[in-house]
Amino acid sequence: MNEVMKQLSAEQLKEVERQMAIYTQGVQEIIPVEDLEVKVAKSVLENRPLKIKLGLDPSAPDVHLGHTVVLKKMRQFQDNGHKIQLLIGDFTGKIGDPTGKSVARKPLTDEEVKHNAKTYFEQFGKVMDMDKVDLYYNSEWLTKLNFEDVIGLAGKITVARLMEGDDFEERIATGKPISLHEFFYPLMQGYDSVVLECDIELGGTDQHFNILMGRHYQEKFGKEKQVAMLMPLLEGLDGVEKMSKSKKNYIGIDESPNEMYGKAMSIPDELMVKYFELVTDLSLEQLETMKHDLTSGDLHPRDAKMLLGKTIVRMYHGEEAAEKAEHHFVSVFQQGAVPDELPVVEWKGSKEVLITDLLVELQMLSSKSEARRMIANRGVKLDGEKVEDVALRVSMTAGLVVQVGKRKFAKIKM
Repeated sequence: MNEVMKQLSAEQLKEVERQMAIYTQGVQEIIPVEDLEVKVAKSVLENRPLKIKLGLDPSAPDVHLGHTVVLKKMRQFQDNGHKIQLLIGDFTGKIGDPTGKSVARKPLTDEEVKHNAKTYFEQFGKVMDMDKVDLYYNSEWLTKLNFEDVIGLAGKITVARLMEGDDFEERIATGKPISLHEFFYPLMQGYDSVVLECDIELGGTDQHFNILMGRHYQEKFGKEKQVAMLMPLLEGLDGVEKMSKSKKNYIGIDESPNEMYGKAMSIPDELMVKYFELVTDLSLEQLETMKHDLTSGDLHPRDAKMLLGKTIVRMYHGEEAAEKAEHHFVSVFQQGAVPDELPVVEWKGSKEVLITDLLVELQMLSSKSEARRMIANRGVKLDGEKVEDVALRVSMTAGLVVQVGKRKFAKIKM
C-alpha cells in the first residue's frame, strides 16, 4: 500500500474509494491510474482540492452530447469540491491543433476566438456550475514568452518524441506537408499544464498525445506530473462515426425537447448503455440496475431508450419538458397522431404548386430528387393522407398540414 494511503483513517479511506469509483466509471484510459488514487488520497488527507484542467480551442461553438462526455466527468470532480481549470486556448487556437487533421488547420482570428469562447461559456453552464470554474486564457502567459524562452521550451523535447504523434506520422508517410509551427502546438499545451500546476487533465482519446505533453513538461520543469484522463469518443446517431455536427449525427444541447427526445429514440440499441454511462446523470447504482434489468429482460430495450430520451431532455430542459416530449413522441410517432403544436409557415407562392416544389420551398427536403424518393417511399402526407403521385399539384389552402417522415411538420398560413 502507498505511504499516503497508510496515513488515511478508515473513514478517509472509504471516501477515497467512493471518489475513485465515480472518477473511473466510463473512462477509456487513466495514465497512470495509481497516481490518480494517490492524488485523491492526498486531497482527502490534506483537505486540499485537486486542480482539474480542460483545455479548449474554441473553434466550434455548438455544443452537442459528444462534448458533454468530458464535461460530465469535470462536473463529478466539481461536485466533490475540486477546482476546475477551464483553459481557453485563445493563443493556441490561432495556430490550430493538428490532431485529427491531414492538413494544417486554418488559424482563428481574435474575433472568432472571443465569439466562440462566449458561446462555450453559455452552453457549458448547462453541465457545470460556471460560478465555480476558474477561467484562463493561455495568451496570458504564451504571449510573454520571448524567442529565447521558446527555444528553451523546444530544447526540452526531442524530434523523435514529437514524431510519435499519429497525425504527424501519417502526413509524412503520405507526403503531406507539415508546417514547423504545428510542432509547437503540443509544446504549448504541455507548457499550459506547467503554468496551471494542474493535477489532472481531461480530454478525449484523440487528445492522448497532447495531454501526455503536460506530464512531460511538468517533469522537465521539476513539478509533480499530472494524471491524464482520456474519455471515449461518443458515436453519433448513425452508430459509426464520432458525433459531429458536420456528420449530422448529433444531439445538440440547445435543441428543442421534442427534437432531442426524437433523436434519442433513433440511437442504436447497442449504444444505449454507453449513452447512459457517458451523457446522463444517473448514479452508479441506477446504472447498474438498468444494465441488470436490460440483460435479464426485465427492461425492454424500447422502454430503456424512452428512459434515455426522457433523461437527456430532463437534464437540459427540466422534468415538465421531458414529460411533454415523451407524450409528444408517443402520440405522434407510436400512435400516428398529429402534434398539438405545429410550426406555421406563411405561404406567399402560387395557389397551386407541384408537390416536389412545395417540399423544397418549405425547406422540408433539400432537393426535388430527395422529395421524389421520399414520396416513392410513402414518407409524405398532406392532411394525414399519404402522397403517392410525384406529379401531384397541390391546391394551397390555409391550415394545410404537410408532413415529411415522422418528425417534420408544417402548417400552411395563407
